[in-house]
Amino acid sequence: MTKYLALHETLEVHELLVFKNLTLTKSATMNKLVQDPELKAILAQEVTAGTAFITKLQAYLTDRSQRNE
Repeated sequence: MTKYLALHETLEVHELLVFKNLTLTKSATMNKLVQDPELKAILAQEVTAGTAFITKLQAYLTDRSQRNE
């Protein structure tokens, strides 16, 4: 497998990154407005998971030099 993504793969990962950023922003905003503790916990969990996913996607796009596959 190669170290670099094809252009269409890069664009697809970028689309995922944009979408996940949008959902993360919405979850973080709604978390401040929600009053139900259970829903607040779900949104907080989504923010944590979304942040981790975004970090992985960013690393996937920027740090391709360390892959030896």
